[in-house]
Amino acid sequence: MTKQVRAAGIWGTGSAVPEKVLTNADLEKMVDTSDEWITTRTGIKERRIAAEGESTSDLAAAAGRQALKAAGVEAEDVDLIIVATVTPDMMFPATSCLVQMKLGASKAATFDLSAGCSGFVYALDVAARCVASGGYDRVLVIGAEILSRITDWTDRSTCVLFGDGAGAALVGPVSEGRGLLSSDLGAEGAQGHLLTLPAGGSLLPPSIETVEGRKHYICMQGNDVFKFAVRIMEETTLTALRNCGLGPEDIDVFIPHQANIRIIDAAIKRLGIPKEKVLVNVDKYGNTSAASVPIALNEALQADMIKDDDVVALVGFGAGLTWASAILRWGR
Repeated sequence: MTKQVRAAGIWGTGSAVPEKVLTNADLEKMVDTSDEWITTRTGIKERRIAAEGESTSDLAAAAGRQALKAAGVEAEDVDLIIVATVTPDMMFPATSCLVQMKLGASKAATFDLSAGCSGFVYALDVAARCVASGGYDRVLVIGAEILSRITDWTDRSTCVLFGDGAGAALVGPVSEGRGLLSSDLGAEGAQGHLLTLPAGGSLLPPSIETVEGRKHYICMQGNDVFKFAVRIMEETTLTALRNCGLGPEDIDVFIPHQANIRIIDAAIKRLGIPKEKVLVNVDKYGNTSAASVPIALNEALQADMIKDDDVVALVGFGAGLTWASAILRWGR
């Protein structure tokens, strides 16, 4: 953070996931795979799937309500809503506008942010800067996805990975020395082709050909993304720590993007972070993209993993290819 007039941090968090559970055993009946294969390679045992008619804005609003309640803030007192998502309800209006309406946060400005699985940490950084500048007092940041709608359920290499959910955080002014201490955001656009949703935009508008070619589903070159993730998780965490004069040994709680247990294990091994300091829930939810980090953060708080003055590291990586890390000293 630079040239801030006040510190900015998280006042409260929340999360929401659909009721329907899709287990590895269920997937065995859908594609040529097995529970052993999925668990060994990803650590995922089950994931949540949105019900018919359930939208990204529904999950986002539910998570947002929890965060507002935890923060002790009324919806009408929210100044800004940022929704990080790659699965908006529709191309426009922005999902954040729909969330504003569902929450009754009529005074809030709104916009969406698209940075793939890094989206929540990107949005958190933006929100903290808005608060630190003095321009906004209460910013609701939400990561929300319904990836099941863009998952090719005939592709066994990707359909085992993804799930639906939302996580939220209310950002506001905090006492000096707490809140967001530093961050590191970045992208390697030249690698963007490794993880895409090919059709549906201006490059390949929807057509019979794009539908028949199954171009409206997630397309991923998994091995290359895996290599990128292991490298960047370490690099961005070290950069963010260095930016605030800390090292890996100072981290009390590590909240990584929940994409794959092997990526998480490799990253914490490189960083020298003990497993007991790491929140892992990929087994329950799979990869929920922008919702991943805030859901995990909320669960860490519910489990009393995070105490006042703890140093908390949030790290994400995703489509773009993007990365984002944030170092916070917890408390208001």
